[in-house]
Amino acid sequence: MVTDLSPGVGFRDFTQKRAVEHGLKGWVKNTTCGRVEGEVQGNDETLQKFFKDIDKGPRLAHVVKVEKRDLSPEEGEDHFAVRRTSESVFEAAK
Repeated sequence: MVTDLSPGVGFRDFTQKRAVEHGLKGWVKNTTCGRVEGEVQGNDETLQKFFKDIDKGPRLAHVVKVEKRDLSPEEGEDHFAVRRTSESVFEAAK
């Protein structure tokens, strides 16, 4: 999941709350290039519901775009976390 949106709208916390409600595992963070990105694991039906929520975003957000990519699952994840701002892990992987 990679999103482009206006900063300061609570998108990471919104994403974590929705992921926990859906019982998903993974993470979300801001990037130094101004995006929000994350990784989420769950079954297809639950992921579809989660992404429907994310496409709308929190009340003050204006979600420009959500990119979805299939990734290999990260081993050992047991919850959904908000990570510290850092470089994009996906830009380097292109």
